[in-house]
Amino acid sequence: MTDRYRETFRDEAGEILCELETALLELEVSPGDGEAIGRVFRALHTIKGSGAMSGFDEVANFTHEVETVYELVRCGRLPVSRDLINLTLGARDRIKTLIESSGGIDDARTREIVAAFRKYLPEEQGDALSISSNCRDITYHIRFCPPADIFLRGINPLALLKELAELGQCRITTHTEAIPALEEIDPELCHLWWDIVLTTTRGMDAIRDVFIFVEEDCELRIEAAGQGEERDRTVVGNRTPDQEPSAPDTVSSVRVRSEKLDSLVDLIGELVTVQARLAQLASARADVELDGVSEVVERLTWELRDQVLNIRMLPIGTTFSRFGRLVRDLGEELGKDVVLSTEGAETELDKTVIERLSDPLVHLIRNCIDHGIEPPAVRQVAGKPPKGRIHLAARHSGAHVMIEVRDDGSGIDLDLVRNRAMAMGLVGAEADLNDKELYGLLFHSGFSTAASVSNVSGRGVGMDVVKRAIDGLCGGIDIFSRPGEGTTFTLKLPLTLAIIDGLLVKISGDFFIFPLSAVEECIELHKTDAEKAHGRNLVTVRGEILPYIRLREQFAIAGKSPEIEQVVLTEADGQRVGFVVDEVVGEHQAVIKALGRMYRDVRGLSGATVLGDGSVALILDLPQLVQIEESLAC
Repeated sequence: MTDRYRETFRDEAGEILCELETALLELEVSPGDGEAIGRVFRALHTIKGSGAMSGFDEVANFTHEVETVYELVRCGRLPVSRDLINLTLGARDRIKTLIESSGGIDDARTREIVAAFRKYLPEEQGDALSISSNCRDITYHIRFCPPADIFLRGINPLALLKELAELGQCRITTHTEAIPALEEIDPELCHLWWDIVLTTTRGMDAIRDVFIFVEEDCELRIEAAGQGEERDRTVVGNRTPDQEPSAPDTVSSVRVRSEKLDSLVDLIGELVTVQARLAQLASARADVELDGVSEVVERLTWELRDQVLNIRMLPIGTTFSRFGRLVRDLGEELGKDVVLSTEGAETELDKTVIERLSDPLVHLIRNCIDHGIEPPAVRQVAGKPPKGRIHLAARHSGAHVMIEVRDDGSGIDLDLVRNRAMAMGLVGAEADLNDKELYGLLFHSGFSTAASVSNVSGRGVGMDVVKRAIDGLCGGIDIFSRPGEGTTFTLKLPLTLAIIDGLLVKISGDFFIFPLSAVEECIELHKTDAEKAHGRNLVTVRGEILPYIRLREQFAIAGKSPEIEQVVLTEADGQRVGFVVDEVVGEHQAVIKALGRMYRDVRGLSGATVLGDGSVALILDLPQLVQIEESLAC
């Protein structure tokens, strides 16, 4: 089996295991939900079948044991219990481990889980076929004509026939009429087809599950016979005869490795840079014909860019669905009854943002359960339902996505935060901090209101990780809390990190980019007005006094400042701050490039971009610049 098939299976299995976990959690809430039972069974069957075809025999055999028990659940002969859900979630984790391991794994845990599942069987036989059934035998006539290229797809029809034979008494007739003359035989093509007579207690769905990977492309006819006219049923391919033929499916999808998408985005970035250079040349030469060509190239470039960026957009629901298990397990560990609800799962974000969003969301949810949600007895005394709730919501807001993590717990005790900050020496006893400033202390490295250190909290690491991750995504985070009612964390994130709208500015001969989403306005700063402030970097804007930071000084840029400078007013790190530059050039679409190794540790910069003339502009990290200035002022 080639590595390509194995890698494809690993990619697909991750999605199927997520679906399995989600279905199990729903089944736990509604044990009689037939749809959820079907989803669990299909997920297990798909993993078993795909695993066997991809060379993961250990995964296939293990999953078969789990599937055998869920066949009883599907037939209504075994009730769903919390113990069974717990065991199946453990089996799901084991399947994941088996898929990710490259051999040498200790299988004691595997044997332990298999033994636990076999206890659910009516007899200690370990095989689904040996399960006695109260259902009557039904005889099916099956015609299976696989596509000629079935071998090229990694599927062995013999394995399908063997699996079919495991369902009951089976008689197979092989048709060889289509085999060509010896000199014309292509050994990579299948020239056989089969008629099968199967007598089984299993239903039509069990038979169709055998052909789940090929039924779309083969001729498959299944007829139940001999049990009365009302039970006759025929299935052809993936539809029954009494169904109207559906319209041709015009929507299809292709699985592409993310590295190829990243490479495509890089090429688009290069194209955008070249297009900007072409526009600059056309503008300088005042050539009407060249202007026309430049405008067409610009239009096509932006259309291509938008299409490629859209390809990278993924719904955030796949990330949300992973947290159901976290909430369940952590709530159980801490003795709290917590349920997770979600909203806006269809909201799309760039795949890079989604990939980097998982960790901060995990820390926020853990924080909500550990610090926010009260134990059931405490909630009842407070007049709340014993079951706590965590709500995840996502929505678009202009060029951003807003994500809320909300709990209905006890809220944040600001007095406790203040006292803890004083004890750590972060603020003085006389400090007059508003609520927002007190909330900001929660993100300080090493800050925790937990009375003791546990395996969940107490080291003051989680919220620090959240802040760093969100800053790294060029986003922001706000906290709102009411005592006794709960806390809401609101994350503001850009749609994409590949290309951003920026404001291009200049200091001496150097160019810098402000993220346009953070820019509020630009005002002039005359040298005489600056001198009147007597060295204090403050500017008055419509009666409001605002601080500003001189980027020339921050980056030690030599040269003389102009008589009239520009102040770019922004919202950075939760406050309005101005940044003084020599000149505002204008808006610019910035294709973000990572900084080289030598510049990676330079604080205040988040990346770079190449301008149309080939020069480099540095992209500013505004929250970090504010933090640097604050640390210098202390």
